[in-house]
Formats: sequence, C-alpha cells, structure tokens
Amino acid sequence: MGKKRLEDAIKQIDHPIEVTYRCFELDPTMEKDVKENMYEALAKKYGMTIDQAKANTQNVVQMAKEVGLDYQMDTLILTNTFDAHRLTMYAKTKGLMKEMTDRILRAYFTESMHIGDHETLTELAVEVGLDRDEVKNMLSSEAMSDVVREEEQLARQYRVTGVPFFLINKKYALTGAQPTETFVQALKKVIVEDEIVVLNNQDGLNCDENGCEIPKKD
Repeated sequence: MGKKRLEDAIKQIDHPIEVTYRCFELDPTMEKDVKENMYEALAKKYGMTIDQAKANTQNVVQMAKEVGLDYQMDTLILTNTFDAHRLTMYAKTKGLMKEMTDRILRAYFTESMHIGDHETLTELAVEVGLDRDEVKNMLSSEAMSDVVREEEQLARQYRVTGVPFFLINKKYALTGAQPTETFVQALKKVIVEDEIVVLNNQDGLNCDENGCEIPKKD
C-alpha cells in the first residue's frame, strides 16, 4: 500500500526519481509452512481476540482498496519470506527487480499464493521473464543469501523496525503507509534542497574545457 502511494506521488512530480527496493523481514523466525491464518497469528501476537484481529485487518483492506489494491486477507498464506527476498535480489541482477517485487506482492496479498514455496516462486519468476532453470538452481542453493543479510544489516543501521519504511536521499525517512500528498511534499522538499542556486551574476571569469572567457564591460 505504501509502495502504491509512493508510485502515485512520483507520477505527480516532473523530476527523475529512482526507486530501489531493500530487504527486510518482519519475522525472520517464521516457519515456511504456517498452520495459523492471519487473524490467528495477529490475535496471538498482540493478545487480542479473533474478532478484534479481523476488525483491525479490515481497516487495512479498506485503505488498500482506496488506492486500487485488492487485499484478500481471509485466504492469505503466512510464510517465511527469506527465499522471496533472495529471488528479488536475483531479479535485480537481471534488471527485473521492480517486476519481480510487484509480482510477489500481488501473489501474496491478492492471489493467496504460497510465496515461501520454491515451485511457486519459480513460476512467478518465469512470468516476469527470468529463466526457469536458473531460478530453480538459485533457489535450491544458498545464492543471494549473503546479499539479503547485508540488506537487513543495513536496515538495522538505519534503525528500521517495521514496514513500509522509505528513505529519501539517505537523509529523510518516512514510516508507514503515508498519504500520497505526504510523499509528494517530501519529494519536492528534497528536490528543492538538491537544486544548485547560482548566487552570483554573470560578470565573473567563466572557464570551461575550451579555456576562460573574460566578461565584456559595457
């Protein structure tokens, strides 16, 4: 949801903006195959009832719907996401990080797919243009594990404790699924700060690769 709002904000700004996705696991200890559903897991973690968990989750579903996302929390499959992160980092080496990220998120939140399962991840990778055999070999090995761990170490250095977390120009941080307008204002602020302001007029010695030009006097 926060990702979608950021993308909507970027569309409103006439300035080149590069987005890089990073790895972060909310629960690195989670098993690959989880018997609990989303509501049961939330109730257990936060000490609430199933009904309370459903009510809180429904608020998230409604917020997602407002930005055009279809969250199916009733059938969402909880799992460990480490391999999904490895696949995303692998896709980055092939120039398909955004496509892979988008596909995994849709598979997880909307299509209720098991994104901890290697066969599922392989099919998703093929859909975005990655080679099936290369992906299968990568997932069956420890490839990209160090990259994911380095990313997560970087997150700890930035004191990231939850998602979404947005770091702009390694200087400004936004946490949570902020309104689109908040992203617009933040991006505009950074762009203005990065602009070079010329304080002098043109009456000075000007040099380039062709030599120096002495300003003419009237």
